[in-house]
Amino acid sequence: MSLPERKALRPETAVQCVIEILTDSQEGLATVAERLEDQALKRYFFAESLVRGQFIDQLKMALLARGARAYRERWSAGATIQRTWARIKSRFMGGDRALLITAVQGEDAVTEAYFNALATYLPTSIREILTAQQVHVELAHAFMKMERDRSATRHATASSGAPLSGQI
Repeated sequence: MSLPERKALRPETAVQCVIEILTDSQEGLATVAERLEDQALKRYFFAESLVRGQFIDQLKMALLARGARAYRERWSAGATIQRTWARIKSRFMGGDRALLITAVQGEDAVTEAYFNALATYLPTSIREILTAQQVHVELAHAFMKMERDRSATRHATASSGAPLSGQI
């Protein structure tokens, strides 16, 4: 049995990619939270945005502990477009449902960034941090997908004219 092939990224580069996507995610989750009508989801998304900030701090500290030099934070152009599209969709097309779809799409990118980073050779301390964070990100992603699907079901039921469970 052969070992899986690992990408030839430097550990600092791999972690920097995760930090960048987490920065985008933190801002995107806050943007979605601001626009959501469902108060429970609004609180969840704001809280998740704060968690992403904590993840960024953990990774920065781990890099600094390894002697990495300072770097600047930057947002990707794609994330800026995604947030703008979320604002437009929430205002004109579908409200919470559209926001949840957008959030899941953003979380797809976060999940991929963790996968790519963990596919590189990393020091044990950084791998442990990324692995723990990845578990949380995957759970949050699964929750967002579940809420997106639940929203789609409610939307389809409401569109069909069938009575909702509380209306019978």
